Amino acid sequence: MMASDFIVVEGEVVENLPNTLFRVKIKDSDKMIMCYLSGKMRKHYIKILPGDKVRIEITPYDLDRGRIVYRI
Repeated sequence: MMASDFIVVEGEVVENLPNTLFRVKIKDSDKMIMCYLSGKMRKHYIKILPGDKVRIEITPYDLDRGRIVYRI
């Protein structure tokens, strides 16, 4: 997939789960999705806590899972 194929949205982290998974509430809707950290965020030890605002990439093939790419 190309980078332009992803849907980019903003949300707020609600809950930390094991294995660097997070439950994130989408900003403009009441939808909650499961997200994981991108590789560069893991590499640079960027910490995500509940309440943090994040930018998420979602693939159009699976709208229930996403990748956290930026902490706002």
